[in-house]
Amino acid sequence: MILDDLQALIFDRKNHPQAISYVSSLLAKGKDETLKKIGEEAVEVIVASKNGDRQQVIHELADLWFHCMVLMSQDGVSHKDVFSELERRFNKKEKPNE
Repeated sequence: MILDDLQALIFDRKNHPQAISYVSSLLAKGKDETLKKIGEEAVEVIVASKNGDRQQVIHELADLWFHCMVLMSQDGVSHKDVFSELERRFNKKEKPNE
């Protein structure tokens, strides 16, 4: 799964920084820079969606997810942790009229 591969790459860059790596440079700038990038990407998703540009929405969502995964590495969270939370939320029995 691509998220496994991406997470592995991010954690590798976190533990073994490389001079020419965007991930390494982002991690070196600290969490505030990652949070800033997430905010920027979220705005770009909104703009692309408002413009009705499906391909741009996909592109910007990929950027947003990527930067969220960098943040997750900074907070010691894996995508599997997030999947588990989603499963917990959505595997509850649905109540009538929900």
